[in-house]
Amino acid sequence: MAQTTKYVIKYKLNGERRFEFAQLENGTAEEAKAALDAIHGKDDVISEISVSKAL
Repeated sequence: MAQTTKYVIKYKLNGERRFEFAQLENGTAEEAKAALDAIHGKDDVISEISVSKAL
């Protein structure tokens, strides 16, 4: 099993600023987008994604 690290994902959901914590392998924007897609419905608009290590 791959090693994961806890990241905070800051993003906008339908224009509203939000954040989530996620266990990601590399912390890439693509990986974060996939995690957010799994959480939210496909009708939601996710934009302005930034990823950083959680403290």
